[in-house]
Amino acid sequence: MSALIKTTAAAAALAAAATLSLSPTAAQAAGAKEKCYGVALAGKNDCAAGPGTSCAGTSTVDYQGNAWKLVDKGECVKIGGTLTAHKGNAKPVPKKS
Repeated sequence: MSALIKTTAAAAALAAAATLSLSPTAAQAAGAKEKCYGVALAGKNDCAAGPGTSCAGTSTVDYQGNAWKLVDKGECVKIGGTLTAHKGNAKPVPKKS
């Protein structure tokens, strides 16, 4: 492979990795999202799943109150979640419009 092809391939790989590794804060800013606590299914949270967990995909029960999922801004409370962490893991109850 020529040096130019290797350089181009390396640059493409770095760009792809950077896109995949957007922090939750960057993802929030990029698409008008908000953290919604208590709506993620076990292992499907985006981050912050409390003690004993590391981050994304580590919630241990459905609707874990201290685990959040990014949702469209303004949708969290509508789908029964909260904007702050809470205790328990009760199934969210969507709000009627």
